[in-house]
Formats: sequence, structure tokens, C-alpha cells
Amino acid sequence: VQLQASGGGLVQAGDSPRLSCAASGGTLGSYGMAWFRQAPGKEREFAAAISRSGGVTNYADSVKGRFTISRDNAKNTVYLQMNSLKPEDTAVYYCAGRISGTTFYAGTESREYSYWGQGTQVTVSS
Repeated sequence: VQLQASGGGLVQAGDSPRLSCAASGGTLGSYGMAWFRQAPGKEREFAAAISRSGGVTNYADSVKGRFTISRDNAKNTVYLQMNSLKPEDTAVYYCAGRISGTTFYAGTESREYSYWGQGTQVTVSS
């Protein structure tokens, strides 16, 4: 499966942009999905994950309550709604997918994911 992330750009603190991750070459419903991010000079970190069916989600403490991950398997797309953005949310955001045999698991470790999109830059100005 190929993943294409979009929706990033330059935004103001407090804005609420939505990132999209479109999948092609595979059926998204077979994959657990996640968003990771990498800030300048820092290691890539987990942001949010969602199970195959969408029934289970996990969030990093730093984004919990502000970000929402969702998916539309019919559209082969995963979303990351980001609210109340802060300058420290500035990063390249990557969507990732893993073949999942269970519908109730949302992995938080990057090593679990085999498929990665190219990343989309989100820059939050204060």
C-alpha cells in the first residue's frame, strides 16, 4: 500500500487544521494506522493511532484532548484533526500503516509499522 499525507502548511497557534492520509494499492480496512511526527532536531515520536475498524484509538499525552484520529475505510483515508495547535506541535507529520490481524489494536510503536507516507510539514507560528 502507498500512503500520501496532505493538509500541512503554515498555521497560527490555536488553529485547527486537518491532515489526511490517502491510501492506494491496498484496502485500508486491513491496516491499523497511525500518525507520527518529527520536530526539527528531535527523534520521530508517536502522536495517534487507530485500529482497523476505528473502534480503538490511542494518543500521546502531548496531543490527548487536542488531536483526533479517525478513518473512512470506504474512502481509503485516515485523518488527524488537530485543534488548539501550539508552536511545539511544529513537525513533519507522517502517516503509517501496519497489516493487522485484529480489529481492536492501535499500536503506538514506530517499529510496528511497515508502510509510511512521505510526511507533511506543519509549522505553527505564535
